[in-house]
Amino acid sequence: MTEVVREHVDEIYRTDSRRVLATLIRLLGDFDLAEEALHDAFMAALERWPNEGIPRNPRAWLVSAGRFKAIDRVRRRASFDAAVARFGELDDRTDPAVADVGDESVPDDRLRLLFTCCHPALSPDAQIALTLREVCGLTTEEVARAFLTPAPTIAQRIVRAKAKIRDARIPYEVPSRSDLAARLDSVLHVTYLVFNEGYLASSGTALTRPDLSGEALRLARLTLELLPDPEVMGLLALMLLHESRRVARTSGDELILLEDQDRSLWNRDQIAEGIALVERALSSRRVGPYALQAAIAAVHAESPNAAATDWAQIVGLYDVLLRVDPSPLIELNRAAAIAMRDGPAAGLILIDALLARGELTQYLHAHSARAYLLRRLDRVADAIAAYERASTLATQEPERRFLARRLAQLRCHPEERSDERSALI
Repeated sequence: MTEVVREHVDEIYRTDSRRVLATLIRLLGDFDLAEEALHDAFMAALERWPNEGIPRNPRAWLVSAGRFKAIDRVRRRASFDAAVARFGELDDRTDPAVADVGDESVPDDRLRLLFTCCHPALSPDAQIALTLREVCGLTTEEVARAFLTPAPTIAQRIVRAKAKIRDARIPYEVPSRSDLAARLDSVLHVTYLVFNEGYLASSGTALTRPDLSGEALRLARLTLELLPDPEVMGLLALMLLHESRRVARTSGDELILLEDQDRSLWNRDQIAEGIALVERALSSRRVGPYALQAAIAAVHAESPNAAATDWAQIVGLYDVLLRVDPSPLIELNRAAAIAMRDGPAAGLILIDALLARGELTQYLHAHSARAYLLRRLDRVADAIAAYERASTLATQEPERRFLARRLAQLRCHPEERSDERSALI
């Protein structure tokens, strides 16, 4: 029985711990106290559920247990009078997971927490780091990899953000509609970072983390319900179109690149929903970066096979995207598309110029893209050096294996290129 309960608790932690934490933060008004309460609640579940049985509503039980554990902690710290009075206002007979919801237009505490973490009083980097850590449960190391920043720097950033929220008494609430648009950019950016971590994990042995990409999709849907903005539509569309390829992207623990995927495995319902959202977003007069990226993903999704891809249209969309949202990563993707349209030499010139500027020297995919083009140009020694450089930057085991296979192929059979066509995509 104990082992069965432990497995059930572990599953609840994986699926519901961030929801429990978000509600505890709302009830307790303190990030650190809520995190301690979350830990205490799950420890209490492991101790009590084997004897008492698993409750009908485990999440509500955990919130209630965590709240009372927090009260006990405050009492032990001998500074509890005001806090206990505040906690005592909650009726013990109510279900704390659903009680005291407040603004009924926002159906989930995590969305409230998301907007709190993206408050304009915090710096943009702090907003993103705090949200990835608190709303989505990424470790500090995972957040650091998303930022390409040392973990101690991220840890300090998160600590300072929590202190700012506490000291400035930033409320745990969704902003009014008049203030919502100003906060939306950060929320969408964070949501997409979470999706990307789930779509292709930044480290470890697993290729993907469906829990994170699913969480990002759910948050985007909630945001769209709250604010039917074209960029929210664009982001949701972009994520759906990428997610539609999940089953076809992997085989066991190996990555399958876009041109080699079995397109019959793509999720047509998600593609249809994504394309419909793209069309809605593009029909507005406010087309932003997410809608344009979704339009690019839609071109791929609508192509019956890799050979039929309309690279001219994709390059044109990247041209617009680069004007709307200039960045070295968009330039890299545009260079890849130009290489597919005009040939590898044209793409290599652009990628070499990007690397010469120094902005992508630590970016794995810039070097792997360069290696791919060098291979197509029969510059085998240069391609090997570029793949070796990419290998030093790989943090995920499947990526390392992928690059090792490319290197082995070049070293042993340099004339074979057939399985490298999609390295840029």
